[in-house]
Amino acid sequence: MKFGYQTNTWGGVVGHPAGVTSIKDLFYLTNGSNEEAISDISSAGYQGIEIFDGNLYQYAGEVNKFKELLEENKVSLVGVYSGANFIYDDVLADEFWRIEEAAKLGKEFGAEHFVVGGGAVRANGPLPEDYSRVGKGLDKVVEIANHYGLKASFHPHLGTIAQAPEQIDRIFEYTSIDFCPDTAHLVAGGADLLSIVSKHIDRVKYVHFKDYANGDFLPLGEGELPLDKLAQLLLDNKYDGWVTVELDYYNGHPKDGAVISKKYLDSVFK
Repeated sequence: MKFGYQTNTWGGVVGHPAGVTSIKDLFYLTNGSNEEAISDISSAGYQGIEIFDGNLYQYAGEVNKFKELLEENKVSLVGVYSGANFIYDDVLADEFWRIEEAAKLGKEFGAEHFVVGGGAVRANGPLPEDYSRVGKGLDKVVEIANHYGLKASFHPHLGTIAQAPEQIDRIFEYTSIDFCPDTAHLVAGGADLLSIVSKHIDRVKYVHFKDYANGDFLPLGEGELPLDKLAQLLLDNKYDGWVTVELDYYNGHPKDGAVISKKYLDSVFK
């Protein structure tokens, strides 16, 4: 098993400021230091990083700088994380432009995975056809990712059309994309963690771990989730890919949270 860590804990989850007016700029971003994050992740014992599309795009004109950063810290780029609306026809072209730019850079830096979360929710709630629209958009993501040699996975997320377990099931009826279960988002959205992962285990090629309790995202082992049982479920199903900790925020120094989670991963994946 290989362990990675998302850089978003260093600065939290924000977005590109131009994205409020231009869909093509609607990148995910964290406003922390990429250099500090990668150095801390490496020193905590992880083998790879995942990064938001917007933070990766910062290196579009400095390819060698990012490659050197990875090499210096002896980590690889596991995956790129992006988001999408997919229910508004007029902006699809710009959404896919942004996704393709991120996938193209992911290939340049040796990424294996392309993770997309989202599916917009209308002010008055989803229309029945929105689920098929999201599914169609996700299949387009698969096509783009495949073109650049990446494995595409869908990441259900709070606040999106894929929050509740029945919504996730419905979207999977319309798409062939793989499933990146995020342990905390699934449970916070009302799912039974082991049941939903078991149900879609054939789609699981990449995993996000974080713990959860009382509405808070937590380092592994500090919450209430049966992550040890999930680890065993993955092992029983011959999963041997990346397990990436994706802790959106931490009430303390991010490196300390990374160290806590690494010790937990070492204890359950033996």
